Amino acid sequence: MRTQRPGRHELGQNFLIDRTIIETVVKLVDGTTGPIIEFGTGDGALTLPLEQLGRPLTGVEIDDRRTARLAGRVQPPTKIVTADFLRFPLPKTPHVLVGNLPFHLTTATLRHVLAAPGWTDAVLLMQWEVARRRAGVGGATMMTAQWWPWFDFRLAGRVPAEAFRPRPGVDGGLLTMTRRERPLVGDADREGYQDFVRQVFTRPGRDVVPKRLTARQWAEAFRLRRGNPARARGVSSNRTGRRR
Repeated sequence: MRTQRPGRHELGQNFLIDRTIIETVVKLVDGTTGPIIEFGTGDGALTLPLEQLGRPLTGVEIDDRRTARLAGRVQPPTKIVTADFLRFPLPKTPHVLVGNLPFHLTTATLRHVLAAPGWTDAVLLMQWEVARRRAGVGGATMMTAQWWPWFDFRLAGRVPAEAFRPRPGVDGGLLTMTRRERPLVGDADREGYQDFVRQVFTRPGRDVVPKRLTARQWAEAFRLRRGNPARARGVSSNRTGRRR
C-alpha cells in the first residue's frame, strides 16, 4: 500500500494508515449488501480494499488533486468524484455508506447522513468520545435519541491516534448505523417524536423522561406522552427499571 501523502490542514484530513483497522472496516462493510459510497477517500487506503469486495463503489473526495491520482488507480465500475460530501446528493436506492469523518465536521456529516434516504448501513470513523456518545454508551445524546426509532447505533471499536497520519490529538472510534426494517415510531410521527426528544433534553427543570433509555423505551415514552402526559412522566419509575 502506498504511503499516504500529508493531509491538507484546511480540509481536516487525517488519513487512516493502520492495516488492522482498515481490515476491520472492510470486514464490517463485507457484512452488508448493496453498492458502496465512500466519502473522504484520500489516497485510497480504504477505497482500494473496498474495491476488492466486487461491489459497485463510488468514492467522494473534496481534494481534487487526490481525486485525480486515485481515479487512475481504480478499475471500473469504481468511480471517484470530486465533491463536498455535505452537498453530495445521495441516491434514494439502497446503498452502504463508509467514511473517515473529519473530526471538526462530525456533527454536520451525521446530520446529513441521518436525514438522507436510501442507505441501509453506515460504517463511520470519528472521534472516540463522539462515537461513544452516538452509540449511547454512558447515556444518549439528543441527536442519537432523536433517531433511535429509525436506526440502530453500535460502537464497533476504538482506533488509536497513531493509526492516522497526521496523528490527531485524540483517538478515533468506529460507529456502525443500521436502518431499522420496522421503525419503532411511524414516519408520520417523526417530527413530533423528535420535537418531544428535543424538549426532554432542553427544557429547564425536571425531565419529562430520563435520558438513559433504550430506543424502544424512548418510543414507548413518546406514545404515552401523546396519549397521557401524566403517565409519560411516570415512565422513569414504573417502566424502565432505572437504577437510582
